[in-house]
Amino acid sequence: MELSHTMETEELMTCLQIQLYHPQQASKALYRLLPLDARHKHPAEDPLRLGRDAHGCTFALADPRVSRKQLALQAYLTANSPDMLFSVQNLSQKGHVMVNGSELGYLERAELPNKALVRFGEYEVLICRENGEAKGSFEVEFGVLAVPPSREVGMPSMVPVMDTGSDHSTNAIPPLMSHGPIEMDDTIMYQSCSMFLS
Repeated sequence: MELSHTMETEELMTCLQIQLYHPQQASKALYRLLPLDARHKHPAEDPLRLGRDAHGCTFALADPRVSRKQLALQAYLTANSPDMLFSVQNLSQKGHVMVNGSELGYLERAELPNKALVRFGEYEVLICRENGEAKGSFEVEFGVLAVPPSREVGMPSMVPVMDTGSDHSTNAIPPLMSHGPIEMDDTIMYQSCSMFLS
């Protein structure tokens, strides 16, 4: 993990802007282990892992309620697109991960669109992708949101799913999916990303 200094003569790197929100972030130092507001270069072949284990994860949250390894972001390429794309995988056996309202079980993976709302526990994470030309690596930049991104994009609030071993049946219908799939408005999501990242 190194601080990125992209020069104009180099290829522009894809950047994942990861904006976090937690209702207790003002009173707890949940993000003290994260390199906030600075772009870091990451090799494209390595999954970017997020969890509470600072040794087993690329980036760590200082929160005992987060799984040791919570989720992974993996870059990939396809023959149909020149852009670097990303998937998200749930690495937690007890905690659930929601991606734009769809729940991922343990080791399940989902493609990330250009803008995605990822939720686990009480965290809401807005991930926006800025496309670049470089294929060997990408950049990641963490920031903190003052308000829940779900409120800005009009999604209902989620009942927190804590990694405490509490009994949440994997066959139960997730709260966000009980009334059918939720559609995201890309315009609203784009405006939210722009507003939070400016």
